[in-house]
Amino acid sequence: MSSTGTAILLRPRPYANFSGTLLLLPLLPQPKTLKPLPSEIWTEIFAFAFTGYSGRSGAKPWAWSTLTICKSFNELIHPLLHASIKISRVKNLELFSNQLHIADRKWDSIRRIPYSTPGRWVQSLDLSGLAFEGQAQAVLLDGILTRLFPLTPFLSTLSINPAFVLSRGALSSLARREGSINLRSISGLSYVPPLSNDPDEDPFVQLLRHTPNIETMVVIGQGLDPTELEFGFETVELPSMMEFIPLSLPKLRVLSILAMHSSPLMLALLNTPLPRLRKLTITPYEDVPYPASLASEFITTHGFGLTSLLLFTPKSWPTRLRPSPTNLLTCAPDLNHLSLESPLPVLLLTERHGLKILSIPRPTADIWRVFERLFPFLPNLAVLRARDVRWLPKGISNMAQEAGVQGEMREWKRRLDRRKIQLLDSDWR
Repeated sequence: MSSTGTAILLRPRPYANFSGTLLLLPLLPQPKTLKPLPSEIWTEIFAFAFTGYSGRSGAKPWAWSTLTICKSFNELIHPLLHASIKISRVKNLELFSNQLHIADRKWDSIRRIPYSTPGRWVQSLDLSGLAFEGQAQAVLLDGILTRLFPLTPFLSTLSINPAFVLSRGALSSLARREGSINLRSISGLSYVPPLSNDPDEDPFVQLLRHTPNIETMVVIGQGLDPTELEFGFETVELPSMMEFIPLSLPKLRVLSILAMHSSPLMLALLNTPLPRLRKLTITPYEDVPYPASLASEFITTHGFGLTSLLLFTPKSWPTRLRPSPTNLLTCAPDLNHLSLESPLPVLLLTERHGLKILSIPRPTADIWRVFERLFPFLPNLAVLRARDVRWLPKGISNMAQEAGVQGEMREWKRRLDRRKIQLLDSDWR
């Protein structure tokens, strides 16, 4: 038997003078050689496998073991593991910061890549799980972030526990670093008003001035000082905004300003056009007159483009709930979702409105009469949600389901069913 190329020849009589040659035909076709997958495909595969991954302290520790598969995979996986970092301990954040600094010192500026690795891989930094353990820890965290931000030029999402207050230096480091235009989302920032009322002196205003591509921003203030209510607001004067240059925030879509009645930041945003603002979450201060409170004025100014307006007061001890404006629906004619805070306002409406979802803390017999008057002006209302109440699980006795808040919920459900409006609880059930 011999082989010629891919053909196999049989010589049954090799010693004969005129031996014949038979061609052996394969019963099955020859398998084709598999082509290697491009690196882009492997990147998509690993990105799908690491979906929801949250850094070294995340829920998928096996992800780091994939670095040992082969050298080519190592180069693909490293950027994916560093793209989204979630850290819940200051010690781990310090180790991560040290890693970036060591890599930055080894980086050679002659290279074609403009930034060192793995700092340039970091796109999301989630510190919302950090637990506040004291002032010393807060100072340490502030120093770490001040040194860390300049090493992450492509950081687009930052989330932090609002129990920590970032210093002016940390905010300046975040705002003035290379690549600040890449920042898209900031949440959990705790706001302490500066000594000066000039918006240009506010570090948060300076941060927004350097991040024109910001899309989501969540800022939490310190609430209303009780001494302000005691001594009144007659002497409150707003600074002149004649020389103020409006901010450029053409992409800001989601804005949350909580526990803040007035501040240089609110004043700057009040005098800045926000053409794409669609969702606003704000704490109401209707009983605090303008200009001591800018909350109602803020809703009136930026309400025309809103599709979602949520009034919310962060839980504190003691919780001080302030009244809400009554002209919310007229200030925001395009609203699809309105979430009210206690005490519920007597909403004023004389024309039809396209509202589809209305959220309230909990149903009461008194507020039903107010909503019953509004229902003819809300023909598109499909859902009424009680955000602080949950339906009792199945198996509970009928007597328990008819008592207290549950009984009121069931009564509202019967009334709303006749109007083809669905009543949902806090879990949207």
